[in-house]
Amino acid sequence: MAAAELAGRDRVLAGLVASAGPPRLGPRDESHFAALVRSVVYQQLAGAAAAAIHGRLADALDGEVSPGALRALPDEALRGAGLSANKVLALRDLAGKVLDGSVELAPLRLARETDEEIVARLSTVRGIGPWTAQMFLMFQLRRLDVWPAGDLGVRRGYGLAWNVGMPAERELLLLGDAFRPYRSVAAWYCWRACELLAGASGGALTR
Repeated sequence: MAAAELAGRDRVLAGLVASAGPPRLGPRDESHFAALVRSVVYQQLAGAAAAAIHGRLADALDGEVSPGALRALPDEALRGAGLSANKVLALRDLAGKVLDGSVELAPLRLARETDEEIVARLSTVRGIGPWTAQMFLMFQLRRLDVWPAGDLGVRRGYGLAWNVGMPAERELLLLGDAFRPYRSVAAWYCWRACELLAGASGGALTR
């Protein structure tokens, strides 16, 4: 529905929708906390290496990726899974803030918060910045109007699809206004444009 509406507004998006089909997102089979843990683990790592470390972490937690279980796990076990010292600190901070209530992940509470409120709250966690929070909004919470203007893939895809050169983050932020209230969908097609027009990967988060 959102893709069809955007296609009706913009001929470039109409072409991307025709080529890539409707947006496809994988199933949400993790808790909100587990999804954030995965995001931290995967930061700045190649997919295979990140998957291996994440698998070892899940094994160390006996499959229970929860704030309490993570806080109870010794640093040695976290480092033994392959996590860097900075990522250990980030995961400790995330677990602590969820447990003390400074970061709220209960679905009903999140449903009452705006995108901006969620980004601001998550960005207080060590190792989680606006981009990670935006990906959480898009792929975990399935919010429809998120526009990650700082994402290199979205910037490249927009430039390729609209044939305007890669816009700067500030420029893209303004260009996204044309796609409200479905900017998340437009971003997905920008990632697809990287694949369709340049053979570049849109990234693991576009699964």
